[in-house]
Amino acid sequence: MNEQGSGEAVRYLDRDLSWIDFNERVLEEGLRRDLPPLERFRFLAIVSSNFDEFFMVRVAAMKRAALAAAEHSPSAGTAQSSGADLSRDGPGRLAMVSEKVRSIVRRQYECLENEVFPDLAGGGLELVRRDGWTDFQKRYLESFFLGEIFPILTPLRIDETLPAIDSLSLNCAFLIGDEAGKEYAAMVQIPQSIDRIIIFPAEDGGHRARERVSWALLEDAVLSWGHYFFSGLSVRESMVFKVNRDADFSVDEKRDEDFIEAMEEVLEDRERSTAVRMVYSPGSVRLKREIAERLALEEDDLYEVPGPINLGALLELVNVRGFDSLKEKPWKIYPSGNFSGDESIWDRIKAGDVMLHLPYQSFDPVVRFFQEASSDPQVISIKTALYRTSGNSPVVRALEQAGLAGKRVTAMVELKARFDEERNISWARGLERAGVIVVYGLAGLKVHAKVTLVIRRENDRLVRYVHVATGNYNDKTARLYEDIGIFTCRDEIAYDAGLLFNMITGYSFVQPMRKLSIAPTGLKRRLLELIGREAKRASQGYPGKIMAKINSLADTDIIDALYGASQAGVKIFLSVRGVCTLVPGVPGLSENIQVSGIVDHYLEHSRICYFANGGAEEIFISSADWMPRNLERRVELMFPVQEEPLRKELLEILPFYFRDNTQAYNLGPDGVWKRRGPAEDEAPFRVQKELLSRAARASGNLWSVKQEFIVRRSPPEGPSRDLP
Repeated sequence: MNEQGSGEAVRYLDRDLSWIDFNERVLEEGLRRDLPPLERFRFLAIVSSNFDEFFMVRVAAMKRAALAAAEHSPSAGTAQSSGADLSRDGPGRLAMVSEKVRSIVRRQYECLENEVFPDLAGGGLELVRRDGWTDFQKRYLESFFLGEIFPILTPLRIDETLPAIDSLSLNCAFLIGDEAGKEYAAMVQIPQSIDRIIIFPAEDGGHRARERVSWALLEDAVLSWGHYFFSGLSVRESMVFKVNRDADFSVDEKRDEDFIEAMEEVLEDRERSTAVRMVYSPGSVRLKREIAERLALEEDDLYEVPGPINLGALLELVNVRGFDSLKEKPWKIYPSGNFSGDESIWDRIKAGDVMLHLPYQSFDPVVRFFQEASSDPQVISIKTALYRTSGNSPVVRALEQAGLAGKRVTAMVELKARFDEERNISWARGLERAGVIVVYGLAGLKVHAKVTLVIRRENDRLVRYVHVATGNYNDKTARLYEDIGIFTCRDEIAYDAGLLFNMITGYSFVQPMRKLSIAPTGLKRRLLELIGREAKRASQGYPGKIMAKINSLADTDIIDALYGASQAGVKIFLSVRGVCTLVPGVPGLSENIQVSGIVDHYLEHSRICYFANGGAEEIFISSADWMPRNLERRVELMFPVQEEPLRKELLEILPFYFRDNTQAYNLGPDGVWKRRGPAEDEAPFRVQKELLSRAARASGNLWSVKQEFIVRRSPPEGPSRDLP
């Protein structure tokens, strides 16, 4: 069994081991020989990035909880957890995590070193490590190092304590000695601002053949010529390493008057917090041991890898020109056929609710929504909740323009969005300078809802336009994450959106909602009611059915309700991308529940749920996963889809996720995920390709957008009638 290995059926799978299993499914994509090598490399890099966050958050919390439990501290139960009890089994559970992660990392680097890098080299994009450099390449790298790298870097002594080591930074360590035989340790931290990839020029001095490019790693150059930092000493041993530090702590939310300053202090503390893992290259047992001792890391916290560290920083390989054969052909992003340049966005929304399915359809209508709101003289107010956005965000720029134009703009900026805090602080200050009212969330809660309310004066009355979505207002991830957004001006939805913003920005008591369900006050209760209603109808002889597509499922109250519905005869189909602690297919408990998950080109991110309701079908989209943190400790929303064409579209789309037989994995009652393949009489079906085809047909094939957006470069003077 996934959780404790007892061999006995359990009611809930382990939350963290389930998350590791998800990364094993991502790894499986990287292991596929039928994918181009750069596509395989992308999946392998995602695994590395995911594990960095996992150790900085989940493992850090586990270690603190285990330590507190071992010391019988009253604080043993205070460690933050969004799933299972982190203190359970203490060191034994940490050992299980370590074993599973090491197995994945071993397979990851075997694939990288034995298949992906050789295949890239065979295709003309060759990584040359230190032992393979030609004399010409050595001369070039030494000159490059002395001219471009050496002046920037700073050597630091390692004595009784380590120098400050930022979490995730790449570091080169050296064991150096003098003629008398005395040895010292030192290190050099490599700034993220320096490119990791060094492209070699052609050896003959002419133009490099387009079909052949050789490249080296920056850290290899630093290791090879690091002796320049230590005049009069010799380098005996060297290695590369990075550290994951505890990032699982929060801001003091009582400091309302200087909340940004408090958050900045958290960011500073995070870079000096307790180390939880070190990833290092072979080369020096002594350096590894000495650095680990100073970081207070045990052997189980040390991960040796035979290839490059921080694979995500090497994804710029994809942008090297001339190697399209080494990567998957770009998937087109199609314009929505529901928007045109012949009518304003307001007229289109008044004609009926509009849905966008990203990234199959362009994010541009969302950008246009903000841009037209900022420039339209009839728009008097904009309210929005921003969780994560991109750098140089067109949405943020539009809000700034609206603020400068004197409109009443309120932006709820979530400074507690982990690992995006610094970016959010930066653009929040820009919004404030533009005259935007910036609200920094609610004490004790993260505002994770994705919603915008625009109020426009039309013919002496106010009309409210709403955009709700399952994903963030981020034009970059809109090219990579599958999400759903809906534009509407329905009075009941707009009224509820107004109440939501009053709750977030003021002291409004929670009021009954007409259509929206809001966490943490009512969304979980609503889900339990919907599941319970389905169970009751099934017990009365109606054909009960629930379908849900979510990212994570770990809330035990929701799981228990689903078990009850299954026992009542409700057929339940769950598409869960990541964590799932529900155990499907157990006789007498969950035999009517099927769990599958999709790992494919795009990251599945939307949340959709369906209830048969005795024939009066209901379907919802939501910002919330079915996790305790989302349902109890965040502001989330669930939105009923009412417009009949949109309902019909979602009722067609959702079952596709349970038909996929090429990129889907099924979760068994033993807690093991297995890839699903076509049956003997079954044609291959891939949901993401089907959705791409639907987007192409819906666009009318007028034009397509290839991994970029059509974004207006200057705002119009009045209501826009330009093409999106």
